Amino acid sequence: MRFVTWLLTYAAGLAVAAQLLAGISFEGPDSGQAELQEKIVPLLLVALILGLVSTFVEPVVKLVSLPFIILTLGLLLLVINALMLLLTARLADAFGLGFDVDGFWSALVGALVVTVVGWGVRIALPSRD
Repeated sequence: MRFVTWLLTYAAGLAVAAQLLAGISFEGPDSGQAELQEKIVPLLLVALILGLVSTFVEPVVKLVSLPFIILTLGLLLLVINALMLLLTARLADAFGLGFDVDGFWSALVGALVVTVVGWGVRIALPSRD
């Protein structure tokens, strides 16, 4: 059950980011039932890729850059999150999922959106003790 929650949290963040930002998009129709049918599987697969990148790659990058994170008072974490979203877009492109992030600034704002939406989803869900 934790995996499903984890996957849907990332999917919700990516969906909101793709909806709000012009620089983040999924290929396919822009509205209606066709959009939902054609984009749900790529959205879940991209959310899986982002989750795996966040689980395995991001901690290593954060550990290696820890002195710089401290030096910048944590602002480097925003850059790291943006780079993880760009890496996710590259991997999704390699798998032909039709997910695109136009550049660093789109990735930076998109990473903020994904983080805030993910935080909101986790707060809204009941906690399991």
